Amino acid sequence: MVLVNHQATGDVCTLMMCLQDKGTVVRQMMWLMDHIFKYTNFGIVSLIHGDFFIRQGRTHRDQQLVLLREHLEKYYRSRNRKWIVLFPEGGFLRKRRETSQAFAKKNNLPFLKHVTLPRIGATQVILKTLVAPQENGTPSGGDAVRKESKSKGLQWVIDTTIAYPKAEPIDIQTWILGYRQPTVTHVHYRIFPVKDVPAEPEALTNWLYQRFIEKEDLLTHFYETGAFPPPKGQTKAISREMTLSNLWLVAIQSFAFLSGGMWYCLFQYLYHCLF
Repeated sequence: MVLVNHQATGDVCTLMMCLQDKGTVVRQMMWLMDHIFKYTNFGIVSLIHGDFFIRQGRTHRDQQLVLLREHLEKYYRSRNRKWIVLFPEGGFLRKRRETSQAFAKKNNLPFLKHVTLPRIGATQVILKTLVAPQENGTPSGGDAVRKESKSKGLQWVIDTTIAYPKAEPIDIQTWILGYRQPTVTHVHYRIFPVKDVPAEPEALTNWLYQRFIEKEDLLTHFYETGAFPPPKGQTKAISREMTLSNLWLVAIQSFAFLSGGMWYCLFQYLYHCLF
C-alpha cells in the first residue's frame, strides 16, 4: 500500500513517472482517486483498469467505504493486483489545510503546514480487506479476506513524500503544456512491514497521524535546505536521479492532446443530440 501526501493533480503524474521503471508494478496497481477524475479523458481508462473513484464529503463517507470494500473484494485479487495507491489526506493541501489545522487545534494535535491530518476510513478498509492472516493465525487486518489462500495479501506500506522546490506544486496542465521552467521534483520513500501496522482503529489513527507528522518534518527540512534529511547514522541522503526520455514524453503528451480532443468532441456531440 502506497501512502502519498497530496498537493496537486501533478502528484499522480510524478508517482506514475517514479513507477515506470519498476517492472510490472504499473500493471498490477490499483488507484484510489477523486470521483471527478471519472469525467476526464483518462477516466474511461481508469474504469477499465479497475481503479476506484471515491466521492469526498461527510454525507457520502460511510457509503463510499462500503463501496470501496466491495470493489476491493471484487477486483483486487481477481485482476492480480499487488499494489494500491492512496492519498489519505482526502484532498489537496491548499483545500484541506485550514480545516485540518482547526481540527488539530480543537483536539490538541500538532499544527501542520505542509501536510494535513490524514483520514482513517479508506486506509482501515484496505487493511481489513487485503491483509492476509499472519502465521500465528491472527489476522493483522481484522476480518481480512481469507478466500484466496494463494495470495499473501499486502506485505508492505510504502510511505511516500513528494516535495516540490519552493513548495510550488505542479498540476497536470503544467505537465502537458510545459509553461513552467524545468524543475526537479523530489520523492522520499520509507517502508514499513504491514505486520507492524496496528489494526485497531485508535492505534491505526495514531500510527497514521505519526507518519504525517514525520512528513511535516521531512518537508520542513526540504524547504529549508533543498534536500531531504539523511537517515539516522548517515551524513547524506542517498538519491537516484530519474529522467524520462524525450521520445516517451512526446508520445504521452500527444496521446493526452488527442484523447482530450476526442473527449471534447464527444461531449459536444452528446450535447447537441440531447439539447
